[in-house]
Amino acid sequence: MREIVVISGKGGTGKTSVCASLAHLSQNKVVCDLDVDAPDMHILLDPQVHTREAFVSGNEAVIDRDACRRCGICFEHCRFDAVKKDGDVYGIDPLRCEGCGVCVALCPAKAIAFPEKECGEWYLSDTRFGPFVHAQLYPGQENSGRLVTLLKQQARELAKRQELDLVICDGSPGVGCPVISSLSGANLAVAVVEPTPSGRHDFERVAALCDHFRIPVAVLINKADLNHEEVQAITRLADDKGYTVVGALPFDPAVTEAMIRRKALTETDSPLASTLSAIWGRIRELAYAPRKRG
Repeated sequence: MREIVVISGKGGTGKTSVCASLAHLSQNKVVCDLDVDAPDMHILLDPQVHTREAFVSGNEAVIDRDACRRCGICFEHCRFDAVKKDGDVYGIDPLRCEGCGVCVALCPAKAIAFPEKECGEWYLSDTRFGPFVHAQLYPGQENSGRLVTLLKQQARELAKRQELDLVICDGSPGVGCPVISSLSGANLAVAVVEPTPSGRHDFERVAALCDHFRIPVAVLINKADLNHEEVQAITRLADDKGYTVVGALPFDPAVTEAMIRRKALTETDSPLASTLSAIWGRIRELAYAPRKRG
């Protein structure tokens, strides 16, 4: 089984549009949306959900007001100002509670429960492109890296059950914990890069992350006709670092038009569809090439 993760150093580079096209062009695969904080692949794939599960992570304090002795110890020791006082009645603000458990440990009356916290939902769905694994983290919730890890595990298990040989992931943007989880165990990272100084800088950061985990990097330059000098700079950087530039896409309103129609670009008659088809061929060769040791 091979795993391809489409990444970018920031949001808005065209990562999801590219990933949707690769999902359309590929065969025998599971598609997985790892951008759990702001997922949007489902908009293009129109999934039919058949499995829905709660994502439980961490804990949240809850005060039993009948058992509470009104001693105020929890109020005094909470570093996050999550314990609120109304007269002599104490309660927990769930938006401030970090689940550290200090109040639970210090309460002399054992009046504070510490149940697990539901932070979101994850789904197994069917789409016109095949099986789809995705999720939605509730607003303001953390542990997105843990949810990403769960989705990757579910995608791999689903691929094994259905005897599929490829997992294509729309990775989280940026370089933080969700991105590290997105890249874990991948055979190839496809970095979608914009030809601007900030885009090149963001690419350098996420590519360095791939280098750390020894994951080969394929570079796809989007909106390449907007800044020729930056395209050359990105290409030189890729050559110096040993990354493979698999292609470039010009700025084209057809991309937005396809999104509005909830289609992958390769499902349209845009000339970019054939360009993406050729790019997919190069990406597939890289993903299925033997991994170099050392």
